[in-house]
Amino acid sequence: MSVRKAPKEKVIKQKFSMQLMWKQRYLLLMSLPFVVWLIVFKYIPLWGWTMAFQDVRPKTMTLPIWQRPFAGFDNFIKAFEDRMFAQTMLNTIGLSIIGIAFGTLMAIVFALMLNEIRFVKFKKITQTISYLPHFVSWVVIASIAKMVLNDGGMLDTALHTKLGLMSTNSPLFWFTVVLINTWKEVGWDAIVYLSAMAGIDQGLYEAAKVDGANRLQRIWHITLPGIKPTIVVLLIMSIGGALNVGMERQMLLSNGIVQDHAMVLSWFAYIRGIGNSNYGLGTAIGMFQSLVGIALLFIANKVAGLLGESRLI
Repeated sequence: MSVRKAPKEKVIKQKFSMQLMWKQRYLLLMSLPFVVWLIVFKYIPLWGWTMAFQDVRPKTMTLPIWQRPFAGFDNFIKAFEDRMFAQTMLNTIGLSIIGIAFGTLMAIVFALMLNEIRFVKFKKITQTISYLPHFVSWVVIASIAKMVLNDGGMLDTALHTKLGLMSTNSPLFWFTVVLINTWKEVGWDAIVYLSAMAGIDQGLYEAAKVDGANRLQRIWHITLPGIKPTIVVLLIMSIGGALNVGMERQMLLSNGIVQDHAMVLSWFAYIRGIGNSNYGLGTAIGMFQSLVGIALLFIANKVAGLLGESRLI
């Protein structure tokens, strides 16, 4: 029995020219507000990176940029030599790898399950309920998680045991955080994959049925290859933001016991920068985080291109 696979998309490249710009003038005008927003709120603030090479504290904050004491790379050296930096990097990388792998897998599986539901009303209700947690504040999510997973919480009471998922000073805390984050975001992340599935030619499924393919075979040979470019692009974007683990999530879910395995770079920058009134040091940590993220983005994009997959840029 042979099963027809989804054909690969052909990429048509057009050379940049004024004629092409005129042809796409309405699309360019529609994108203009976003470009202006991007420049004003994302690129102009990069001027603040100059603080990473200066000694910026409350007493020097009011001085013009050119009058602040020049520190060179001292802020970066202080950050790298900090006793918490190595553990912070380990926590950030560990949480990112587990989160990207588990979150992507669960979003794809959930999207496949929804796509196979034929009862439309039940499908819409399930999808709506699944992405509602995305709009709930992390303050609320963290409160619910602590009531369920803390020592003596609802889970411990129901199982008549003491799991201590929120109070274990080990990498197990990473899995707890990832599990909570996946529950919160899986429905929202699945929307992109569902949209990609909607664009697959339905004739392929009909042909596969004629060939005798069952449902799992149709998923494996048609649906997954059909959404493969979307998966690769989203993975590249996720890898680029691997170090941008949310500070608010870690602050709200952690406690004094798990502090060593909860600290991430964004929180570390906040404590060392704003907490210690050393804004130059905090900027240096944030700058390092952004530059590493950009490097990871280009590396992941290059690897995807070498493997013959879709590229982001």
